[in-house]
Amino acid sequence: MQLPQPLVEGRLVRRYQRFLADVELADGRLVTAHTPNTGSMQQCAEPGLPVLLSHSDNPKRKLEWSWELVQVNGYWVDINTHRANRVVEEALRAGSIPGLDGYSVRPEFPYGQSRIDFLLERGDERVLLEVKNVTLCCEAQLACFPDAVTLRGQKHLRELMQAKQEGWRAVILFLVQRGEAESFAPADSIDPVYGQLLREASACGVEILPCQTAISPGESRICGQLLVRL
Repeated sequence: MQLPQPLVEGRLVRRYQRFLADVELADGRLVTAHTPNTGSMQQCAEPGLPVLLSHSDNPKRKLEWSWELVQVNGYWVDINTHRANRVVEEALRAGSIPGLDGYSVRPEFPYGQSRIDFLLERGDERVLLEVKNVTLCCEAQLACFPDAVTLRGQKHLRELMQAKQEGWRAVILFLVQRGEAESFAPADSIDPVYGQLLREASACGVEILPCQTAISPGESRICGQLLVRL
C-alpha cells in the first residue's frame, strides 16, 4: 500500500481531544493535524516523537494536515486506522497471506449484528475475516491488543464464535504495526474481558492470525506472521 506523498517531517507536541495533534514541523512551524485513530495510542502519542504528516489542499477540509506515521523505538508505526483494512485487502487480492490466498474478496459483509471486515469465498467455502489494528507493545517485542477497552471488539469476537458454530471458517487478523514485535498476545491488563473472549474464540476454532507490517515513509505492507501467546 503506497502512502500519501510527500510526507512532511515533524515532532509531536501533543495529542488531544482524540482527533487533534499539535506538531512542530522541521521549519519551526506549529501546525494542528487530524489524528485518524480513535484508540488511546499508548506509546505512540508521546511528546517529542518523530512523526510524518500528509498535506491536503482541499478547501472543504477543516484541517489541512493529517498525521500518518510515528517513529517508536526506531520503527515507523502507521497510526492511520482507516488504512489497515486497505493494507489487508491489497495483500488478500495479491494472495500474499498464507492460508488466505486464492479467495475472492468482499469487504464489509453483514453478519449478525455486525459488519465483518471481509467475506472470502472459494467454491463452496466461505470465510469471515475481521481485522484489528495493533500499535501497542505490552512487553518488549510483544505486541498486544487492544490499547483501550473495546466493547465493539468484544462483540466481533462473539460474532466470529457464533459463525464458527454455524459452520463458517472464522479468522481474526491482527495487523501488527510494531516492527520490533516477535509475538502477539491479548492486552489482559487493559481489557481482561477481551482477553478471555479471545481465548474462548481460539478454543472453539476461530483462527488468530497476527500479521506484521513493514512500514517506510513510502509504503506499508504485510511482511510476515507472528507467534500467538495466549
